[in-house]
Amino acid sequence: MPNFTLPRPARLTRTHKVSAAVVATASCAAALAFTAAPSEAETTAAHAPAAVKPVSANGLPLTAKDRADDGKEARAVASSVAAGLKVTAVEKQNHAAEQTASRSIERKAIVAPKAAPKAPKATPKRYANNLDGWIRESLDIMKAKGIPGSYEGLHRNIMRESSGNPNAVNDWDINAINGVPSKGLLQVIQPTFDAYHVAGTPHKLTDPIANITAAANYAAHRYGSIDNVDSAY
Repeated sequence: MPNFTLPRPARLTRTHKVSAAVVATASCAAALAFTAAPSEAETTAAHAPAAVKPVSANGLPLTAKDRADDGKEARAVASSVAAGLKVTAVEKQNHAAEQTASRSIERKAIVAPKAAPKAPKATPKRYANNLDGWIRESLDIMKAKGIPGSYEGLHRNIMRESSGNPNAVNDWDINAINGVPSKGLLQVIQPTFDAYHVAGTPHKLTDPIANITAAANYAAHRYGSIDNVDSAY
């Protein structure tokens, strides 16, 4: 048997032990990191989606025409979305306008309407206090009451009967003899005046307007109009 001399075991100092521990720990950490972290290539390959070829509805590969149609459809969808956004904005504006109008209507409903301005009172027509004014005022009353007669017919008979004097009195004819003398512009006796007096005028025989309208009313009933009288009536 050969004679082998065993080498003397080396003596490890504390420093050697610490160094060996550090090296061992670093080696283990590197091994774990290498094992736990996959390579960039492996990660990319693991997460990359499988390539899928586009197909049509019947399962066949898309043709060039199908791709063009899909492009048109996508653009149409995009246009619709854009149009939808615009419509939404317009609707918002319309809604805001409706709310504003509604508030305006509510405010108007709350405010009490202004009273309509009163119509100005009609200024009463003025007539001269003379023969011309008396005839004109009498004609307006006659027109309102439907009594016929003209300015010429009234003026002509007045001048013949009293010469335009409203206080003229006949004290010599048959009426005067009977105690009922004719008086006024158109020489009317009291019974005739009472029977044909026109409402709205003074109930006084010698009042110019009352005398003219009562005589014209009497003449209208007996002769058709004062215009038809040319002599004593």
